[in-house]
Amino acid sequence: MAELCFTDHAPNPDGVGALYGMDMSQFDDYRGMIRELQDGRQPTVFFGIEADYYPACRRHLSGWLSANSFDLVLCSVHYLGNWGFDNPDEMDGWKSADVKGVWLRYFELLGEAAESRLFDVVGHIDLPKKFGHRLRDGILKEMAQPVLDKIAAAGMTVELNTGGLRKPAAEIYPSALLLSLARERGIPICFGSDAHEPQQVGQDFDKALRLAREAGYTDYMRFRRRAKMITPLPTAEHAATPVQREPDVFRRS
Repeated sequence: MAELCFTDHAPNPDGVGALYGMDMSQFDDYRGMIRELQDGRQPTVFFGIEADYYPACRRHLSGWLSANSFDLVLCSVHYLGNWGFDNPDEMDGWKSADVKGVWLRYFELLGEAAESRLFDVVGHIDLPKKFGHRLRDGILKEMAQPVLDKIAAAGMTVELNTGGLRKPAAEIYPSALLLSLARERGIPICFGSDAHEPQQVGQDFDKALRLAREAGYTDYMRFRRRAKMITPLPTAEHAATPVQREPDVFRRS
C-alpha cells in the first residue's frame, strides 16, 4: 500500500461521539503520532480526521478544522438526536423506530453537512443499513437524490467503504444503486476500509474496485492538504492485489 490516511474520530466540546472519539485533550497526542509516521518511509502517511455532523457542530468545526493542517476531512453522521443509531449497544432504539423516518432524518443531516462546506468526503453514506434496516429501492432512490444533489453541488467525494461487508448489512457503503446515482451526478469516489484493526486495512478493496468499475468509474480521488488529486483506477491486471496499491481511509478507535 503506497499511501495511508488516518481519520480518527474528531473530538468536540459538545461531547457528541465521546464513547468512541478522542477527548479534546487527546488531539495533540493523535497529531503527534501521525507526525512521527511522516518520516519518508512507505507507506506515505497522511493526516485526516472523521468529524461527526450534528446541528450544533458548526460553531466548533468552522474554526477548528481550518486551524489544523488536515489532508482530508471525512464527514459522518452517527447520531440522530441523542441516539447513536449505528452503535451495537443502542440497537434497542430500532425496535420502536420508524425505519423510513430514520433514513429521512439521516439524509437531511447529510444534506446539511454538504451545505456547510466543512467536509471533503462523505463517509459510509448509507450507514442506516448497517444492521439490516433497509428501504425499498424506489423509496431509497427518491429519498437519496436530493442529498446527492447537494453533495455534488458542494464538490464532495463519496467514500467506497468496505467496512459494511463486515457488518450485518454485508454490503459495501454505498450500495450499487446509490453509487450509480452518484456517478450520474459526477460525484467522485475514494476508498476506505473503516479499519478498526490493522488486519482490516485495505480489506476487500478488490470488491470495491469491481463495484466502482461496474458503476462506470474510471478514476478516484486522493487528498493532500485537502486538495483533490484525480487518479486513474488500477488496471485489470492489478485488481487482484489492490491492498498493495490503493490508498485507504483508516479509522482508529
